[in-house]
Formats: sequence, structure tokens, C-alpha cells
Amino acid sequence: MFYCPDDESAFTYTKGTDRGPEKWGLINPEWKACGHGKMQSPIDLLNRRVEVWSSLGKLKRDYKPAPATLVNRGHDIMVTWEGYAGKININGTYYNLRQCHWHSPSEHTLNGSRYNLELHIVHESSDGKVAVIGILYKYGRPDRFLTKLFHHISAFGHGKNKHDDEGHDGHEEKDLGIVNPGEIKFGSRKYYRYMGSLTVPPCTEGIVWTISKKVTSTIFSS
Repeated sequence: MFYCPDDESAFTYTKGTDRGPEKWGLINPEWKACGHGKMQSPIDLLNRRVEVWSSLGKLKRDYKPAPATLVNRGHDIMVTWEGYAGKININGTYYNLRQCHWHSPSEHTLNGSRYNLELHIVHESSDGKVAVIGILYKYGRPDRFLTKLFHHISAFGHGKNKHDDEGHDGHEEKDLGIVNPGEIKFGSRKYYRYMGSLTVPPCTEGIVWTISKKVTSTIFSS
């Protein structure tokens, strides 16, 4: 299984601080890729440097409804599926769906433009390789998938983790029952692909990123 931290107590997203992105590579020896990696994500996707590859083909996904849990990790909101929730096929390799989570504002940018929200759909192959689909959003009409989750998200502690009696950061979780990931709209058949990294420590490289070219104009706006 790939490693992705559930708790941001050791780092923050606030630039210019002791635990901010510029310092991630110095906090933990296992996070050195954050400071010295050669394929770090996120990136700015510039049309002038993008090459068209006809061999990429259509992004094939075969998702299945499965039991899911909504998790407030403090730094983001995640839906994690338990058991088999389907897969995607990238160049003949199958990656099983594991979880999805949202970042606000977006981490990736298109031609220098940052958007209101970015969804990361995380998949893993049988040999532990990771593929992430990224979808960018701007404010517009309600998104069907996100709208279904909104009242559960609103019940969480306003984006803050609970703490136990010893002061350790914890999680807030909500059983969602059966959730169909097929309701997530990709928005476009056109996409960008590149080899990058996790966007949080330990910033592991070798992640297959697929970013939808179309900015989806359907995000729940309260």
C-alpha cells in the first residue's frame, strides 16, 4: 500500500512557516524528496509545452458501488471505499479505486490560473503503483456527487480535527453506506498526463497523474 499521511500535525500548507511546504524536505529524512525531488507535483500545465500523444487513448474506468466512509483529515475531506469499488485502465495496467479527496483552492494550475477546487481520485495497482485523476472546478451549478455529501461534510467540526485526552490529532468519520463513484463526472475526454509525485509528504515520486483538460463548472456553492 502507498503511504499518504492522515494527520497534518507534522506539516502545514502555510508558506513561510517552520512546517510549511518549503520546509517539508527538512522535517523528516524520509521526506527528502519534497525538497530535492525531480518530478514533484503539483505543476502548472502550460499549453505551449504540452505535447499531443495520440497513443494515450481514452481513459477507461469501470467503477462499482461499494461501502464508503467520509473522513475529515483536518487538511482535507476524503471518501474512502472499503472493498472493491472498481478500477481504471491506463496503458494496459489496472488500478483499483481507493479514495478521493478535495483541495481548495486547486493545487494544479492551467496556464497560471488557479481554480476554486480540485478533486483527486486515487487508485493503486496490484504492485503498489499509484495513479491519480485530477478534476478542477469553478463555481457554478451544484455538482451531483459533492451535493450528496455536503450535509455530512457540514456536520464535521468546521475543518478541524478532534483531539483525544493526550492531545493527539484524531479523525472525524461518517459511514456513508453504499456510494457509487460512477457519479463523479470527469467533464472531458481530453486530459493531461505526466509523471509526478504525491502532493503531501513524503512527496513520493512515480505517481501517474491524469488531469482533466476541462474545468468543470459544477461545484456546490453554499
